Amino acid sequence: RDVIMKAPSKDLMNSLTRSVLTLASYDDSVGDNSLQTQMEQCIKLISVFPMLAVYGYHAYNYYLNDGSMYIHRPRPELSAENLLQMLRPDQQYTPLEAHVLDIALLLHMEHGGGNNSTFTCRAVTSADTDPYSAYAAAIGSLKGARHGGANNRTLRMTDDIKQHVADITDEGQVADYLRKIVRKEAYDRTGLIYGMGHAVYTLSDPRAELLHKYAERLVVGTEHEAEFRLLEIIERLAPQLLAEAGKSKDICANVDLYSGCVYSTLGVPRELLTPMFASARMAGWSAHRFEEIVSGKRIMRPAFKKTGHAREYVDIADRK
Repeated sequence: RDVIMKAPSKDLMNSLTRSVLTLASYDDSVGDNSLQTQMEQCIKLISVFPMLAVYGYHAYNYYLNDGSMYIHRPRPELSAENLLQMLRPDQQYTPLEAHVLDIALLLHMEHGGGNNSTFTCRAVTSADTDPYSAYAAAIGSLKGARHGGANNRTLRMTDDIKQHVADITDEGQVADYLRKIVRKEAYDRTGLIYGMGHAVYTLSDPRAELLHKYAERLVVGTEHEAEFRLLEIIERLAPQLLAEAGKSKDICANVDLYSGCVYSTLGVPRELLTPMFASARMAGWSAHRFEEIVSGKRIMRPAFKKTGHAREYVDIADRK
């Protein structure tokens, strides 16, 4: 009420961060560093994240987007389905929708300690801070466009392709436009094909393969099937087109190529895509936080090496 409803924000990740930090004010055990207490805290946060995200969206949609507001209570007998029934006006969903959402959340919940938000959570944890502060820091990292915002970038790119390609089922036309994107002549002129490539995976991203399989079942017969087929064309063409442009690294589709399409088909607004990611990744952050608490024992202090040239000191009175 105080954080979400009275201070709605179009930036739902900021809303989520404020909500998590506010919850610390209602936790009398926030200073208790026992593993049992911290386990209970992280389980509570995992359970409440989807509600905070969805309520944040409804408040934004009502106050700032001139839409309607629906506040449905979560039902204790439901799991991932709660997110759908809280989000939708009629609270209805199909078993397939619930299953695919569950798969998507499972695929996003953990990805090793090297990803930026998990590393952030571990680094802040190593300073011996409380869990709410550590998870809030991780949310701040995930908010970044280079991290949790990647699926939105993919959706915006496909929007652009649909606007500039007359027939998105024609591989030749799609290839021509993708070449323009790679040559920095089209879309955002970065030369990047979003949804393709990964820092670790080069031959295949198993998350993308699984999500592709379930996404296909979900989109068949819907208005989103054409977009899904476009993504398949992009996945097939991109490695060759990037190789033609001199990209020597092996490249494959990553999970973000299909995740945005899945969530769109489920009726999840684009403003909620990164908060959905956070709702899933909260489990991974918690696991890594506990590992850091148990095995870290030292504050993380990366070393930095100056690469610039030495400069002579000039007294302030002599500076121009």
